[in-house]
Formats: sequence, structure tokens, C-alpha cells
Amino acid sequence: MTYRIGIVGPGMIATTAHIPALLKDGRAEIAAVTSRTHETAQKAAERFHIPGVYTSEAEMYANEQLDLVLICVPNAYHAASVRRAFEAGVHVFCEKPPAMNAAEASLMEKAASDADRHLMYGFHHRFQLETIVLKKAVDSGELGDIYHMNVQAVRRRGIPGWGSFTDKEKQGGGPLIDVGVHMLDLAAYISGFPKPVEVMGVTHQRLGRKPGVGLLGDWDPHTFSVEDFASGMIRFENGSSLVLETSYAANTAEQERLNVSFFGDEGGADTSPFRMYGEKYGALLDTTPVFLDKMEDRDAYDRQLTHVLDVLDKKAAPAPPNQGTYVQQLVDALYESAATGKAVSFR
Repeated sequence: MTYRIGIVGPGMIATTAHIPALLKDGRAEIAAVTSRTHETAQKAAERFHIPGVYTSEAEMYANEQLDLVLICVPNAYHAASVRRAFEAGVHVFCEKPPAMNAAEASLMEKAASDADRHLMYGFHHRFQLETIVLKKAVDSGELGDIYHMNVQAVRRRGIPGWGSFTDKEKQGGGPLIDVGVHMLDLAAYISGFPKPVEVMGVTHQRLGRKPGVGLLGDWDPHTFSVEDFASGMIRFENGSSLVLETSYAANTAEQERLNVSFFGDEGGADTSPFRMYGEKYGALLDTTPVFLDKMEDRDAYDRQLTHVLDVLDKKAAPAPPNQGTYVQQLVDALYESAATGKAVSFR
């Protein structure tokens, strides 16, 4: 079956990742694109041979019969765009994070249920081959009881020099809600979404408000309104804990570090580079996969959109949208704790 797909927001993530991934799958027909500026929509349409060009989501839905829409606009517009799609009876794939806050995410979750439509989020790290292998290992008990996780999404000088990533009004925050949310979701996904009981967070704005070297393009320090570093700790009801560090800019060794470390009573693991640690046969053993990168000529974005189409084909089960709400609640709590200087309780 061929699915007619619309694109809301043909920015970098849509044009460099999602549209190319869809074009590799014979089930996808990209029928329409919409942007607030006609020039942006027209440019994407010409590049990818998309017939429908619109400057209004309402106009697109009125003129196109769509099965699925990809929402790739800034965070502040996610909730409204999702609502419009469900009102038109269209399934939704929405870029991460779900929304600006957990209240919006909860409303989006309810809207999906009311419309009886799928709501899937762009947490593409779930579709890394390393994640797929590790998830199977954890579910089989290879690590035992996971009692602690270290989450890192740290860039040395990775302030995005494009889009609205440094605008708090449009994004809701900086590295925590942008890149940290990926690794936070990955930790939750692998560990089974343990129930949080207390969250403590701290944010800093030290390097983004002054000129500097930009490894992801130049940014305007005068309009930089988000944090450039965030850290925090989460305690869970099952006794486990999580420590998080995330930054757009920090004086550290590596250009970028995206990793979750898992500590279990039977074994441990890192996601990047992927390695598992254990004690067997009277020795301490590390397990590292070989040729994993040779197994498929596809990346995580490809596998993610294949999964989305498999869900529409009823060949795969979607992740429930409450998982996105869960992650958004953790992000909210970290920001709230940072703002108040107090721990946030979930009890």
C-alpha cells in the first residue's frame, strides 16, 4: 500500500533526514509540504518533486487526502500542529521533544486517543543498531537489575547556528530539551520507564552569551536565551538513580559525547561506543559487537521511518505516546528544580 504523506516544516531535519528516509521506502508518497513562507515550501517541493505546496496547514488538509503527516516545526508549534492533523483524521509523526512542556504533551496524547490516530515521536536513537541489540540484552536479563544510569549529551562548542534553537520562547530551553532529551529517552526506553520520585536539576548560561568558536555555525550571543549547560539527578521508585549532563557549549575534551552508561548487578553497558561489561568464568569480560555497522546499509532515521510505515501497515506496534509524556515530565522537573533551587517530588 502507498501512503500519502505531508510535511509540516521543511527545515533541516525534514530535508536532510526524514524526507530522504521516506523516499527510500516504496510505500511513501510525499504529497504535500507546508511552511509559513512560500519560498521555503517551494524550495523543498522543487528539490524533492513534491506536488502540493502550501503556506497553511489548514489549506493543506482541505486540499489533500493524507494518511500521515511529519511535524518538524519548532517546539512551540508542535501541540497546535498535532491538533490540526488529528482534526483532519491524519496519523502523526512529530519531532522530539513532544512539546514545550508536559501539559501540552498530555493534551496531545489525549487528542491521539480521541481521534483514534497514531502519535509517534522522533526519538531516532531507539533505532540505532546498538540500541536494538542492547534492548534485547537488557530484556533477557543480561545486565540484571539496573540500579544506576549516567546520561551524557555534551557538546564542546555545538550551539546550533540555524533555526530557533537558542530562542527559549520557541524551543522551551536549550541542550536539555534538544539533545539531552534524546539520551534521557534512551535511558528510559532501555530501563523500562521506571517511575520517578524526585528530580533535582541545575542549569547554566556561561558560554552562549558571549562570542566564540562555533562548530555548528555562528550564533548570536545577544539573542541567546536558553541554557548552555544542564545537569541533574533523578531517583526512581524502584531504588535506581540517573545522573544527567548535557550542553551546547562546555570546556571539555570531546567535540560531542552522546552516551548512556547502564550499571546493573549482573553487567553494565555503554551505548556509544557500544560495549557490555560483565564477570564470567572467573574473569572480567567486555563484550563488543563486530561488523555491526556492516549489517545494514541504513541509518537510524531510515529504520525509524520504516517502523512508522510498518505501524500503518499493522506490521509493528507503535510506542505509546505516554512514553513521550513521561520524558517531557522529567525535562519539566529538571527545569523547575533549576529555576527554584529545590528538588521536585513526584509523590
